Amino acid sequence: MYFKRAVFGLAIAFSSATLAMAQDEVSKSTADHSKFLSLQKDFQSGPEVTEACLECHTEADDQMMHSIHFKWDYEHPETGQRLGKKNVINAFCGSVAGNEPRCTSCHAGYGWDDMSQEPPQQANAKDCLVCHDKSDQYTKLATGAGHPPMEAKGKTITGAKAWAVDLKKAAMSVGMPDRDNCGNCHFYGGGGDNVKHGDLSSALYNPTHDVDVHMSSVEEGGEGMVCADCHVSDRHQWAGSRYNVLASDPHGTGKPGEARHAASCQSCHGQEPHPTNIKGLKLNDHTDTLACQSCHIPEYARGGVPTKSMWDWSTAGKLDENGKPFSEENFTSSKGKHMHTYMSTKGNFAYQEDATAYYAWFDGQVEYTTYDRKIDPANTVEVNRIHGDREDGTSRIWPFKRMEGRQAYDKVNNNLVYTHVWGPTTDTAFWTNFDWGKAIDAGMKAANKPYSGEFDFVDTYMYWPITHMVAPAENAVDCVECHQQDGRLSNVAGVFMPGTNTNGPVGLLGKALILLTLLGVAAHALIRIFSRKTEGGHHD
Repeated sequence: MYFKRAVFGLAIAFSSATLAMAQDEVSKSTADHSKFLSLQKDFQSGPEVTEACLECHTEADDQMMHSIHFKWDYEHPETGQRLGKKNVINAFCGSVAGNEPRCTSCHAGYGWDDMSQEPPQQANAKDCLVCHDKSDQYTKLATGAGHPPMEAKGKTITGAKAWAVDLKKAAMSVGMPDRDNCGNCHFYGGGGDNVKHGDLSSALYNPTHDVDVHMSSVEEGGEGMVCADCHVSDRHQWAGSRYNVLASDPHGTGKPGEARHAASCQSCHGQEPHPTNIKGLKLNDHTDTLACQSCHIPEYARGGVPTKSMWDWSTAGKLDENGKPFSEENFTSSKGKHMHTYMSTKGNFAYQEDATAYYAWFDGQVEYTTYDRKIDPANTVEVNRIHGDREDGTSRIWPFKRMEGRQAYDKVNNNLVYTHVWGPTTDTAFWTNFDWGKAIDAGMKAANKPYSGEFDFVDTYMYWPITHMVAPAENAVDCVECHQQDGRLSNVAGVFMPGTNTNGPVGLLGKALILLTLLGVAAHALIRIFSRKTEGGHHD
């Protein structure tokens, strides 16, 4: 791959020097894969490489088969909902069902082209190289159901022109996952650079210190961290999930050398991360209310890569005077890149850079509006409702990217629908024929769901927790940004701070106390003046 190491995690308590030493020890493998005879051959496909890997790594196939990276299927332990990419409907490209093999180009396996079936179960169907290649030239074909390009034809999953991958070179290079391995898919989710998450973009390949203190280089004063430093793994199971988030970590101690099982700030920084001075003690008093990210990620979509903030599918399908699809570019990033604001295939977009988050109480549980959930089209539909309450002892105030959307729903059954948008050889794919009726009917059939045949569009919100792009301490959210009227947390229920809602009961009481104090001071001054005049008269 061609990416430059990225990390999805948060802080760790080691100094830069200590961390660099620890990473150096980890990197000293006892095996040089370039010397393995089984890897010194001209491979003709990705599965052939996997077969060679399994000659030594005999349990990796079974471990990977049960990971969410491979299954794309997840049963939420709290809500019982069936989630995972294969099941959910989102506010971006809609759904995986009906759009294979475009969506499965980012699958951690080979050849999954039908969501009605389980991913291929053959041992060699797992893609070892997507996570372990260190040759910087391995990639996947954008429409190849997870297979790498074997010739310079088409595009890669990042949108770049494809090249013929050298599988022999990739196989002999393997090592522990780096930021480029993860970024290949996660930075480009939703169809482009930073489209989906808002805090995961190509800016994190080699970020400056002001963009991310953990991922920036040690030379810049950062930690030089990679994804696996926070997203620790055990037998191909990774810590961290957007379906079931660890909103608070009461077990995190921050003690160097302790075993870590969670992707949380507290697992490295502990429960009282600030210095023991007057300000630090007050900041530590906030940790039972605020997620660390709420203060230490002052803005997201930093580093010059905008994120999509609005996607209106209802306007898609317009054609020019010649009956051809067209596009418009009316947004320019801070780096000078022109961005699509309309495409016949996808509708209207809006973007944000250096964006302020939406804040809400969050206990880590996310409830999706899956097909079986009825919606009220008169109101904005929350595609993934976030739960939390001030009084539950678990919730913290978290920052989110709140994506605004407008997407299709079944007018009779009142549920969100699956849509068949990609499929250049079909007459039902929307991107080919611009017919929503056919596209929705085909998508629902692919998902094996009933459909009334009548559709419309509804406004939606989709929430993405912000947890990357941690800024230097001096750039953290300042006290006054929250402790003021209409501050950052003004929309959060159950929160009162001096300076907010000055016309509320507590605010009015405060105004009254201030007024009484001023009146008392004025009365005292008048008494002193009158007394002096009286005393002066006696002396005369």
